[in-house]
Amino acid sequence: MKKRLALLLVACTAALSGALAQGGRGFLRQEWIVERGDSIPLVHILPVYVFDRPADLRRYQKLVRAVKRVYPVARAARAKMAEMEGELLRLPDRKAQKAYIREVYRQIKEEYTPVAKHMTRTEGRVLLKLIDRETDYTAYEVLREFRGGFVAGFWQGVSRIFGQNLKSEYDKEGEDRIIEQIVVYYEAGLL
Repeated sequence: MKKRLALLLVACTAALSGALAQGGRGFLRQEWIVERGDSIPLVHILPVYVFDRPADLRRYQKLVRAVKRVYPVARAARAKMAEMEGELLRLPDRKAQKAYIREVYRQIKEEYTPVAKHMTRTEGRVLLKLIDRETDYTAYEVLREFRGGFVAGFWQGVSRIFGQNLKSEYDKEGEDRIIEQIVVYYEAGLL
């Protein structure tokens, strides 16, 4: 019995040291449970994705890079929108609200134009999806609410020319389940 336990401990130590040598990224966490006086390692392993073709792996890696790059922007949009909604309710009349919206628009344009200019199409599409995920409004609805229907329609037309859609909604159970999974891993610090 002691030999088996010693052999099991040596095997587990070798496996865990190999995982730690890789930066500890092969598993989520390690726990030890005691069963009838024996300590047993319990290791929660990350899922491993297997792709049939190298092109699928490259596509997934490209999506991961896009989410990593634009998710902070989507979270900032959520925070800014919550701040704007609170401030708009506080302002007394429509004229003051329009002035406030113009000022916020100018600030956002100064801050995010350099970032948006260097985005790829994939990053732009992911950003539109993540804005819908974070704010529960599509990009078109946000534009229509804060800038007006004409401006929203204009930018929808421009985005359609370039193969995007401001009205695209986030479907975490359907076509966007991979993005949802990447976001969950990103928030957990696993990417």
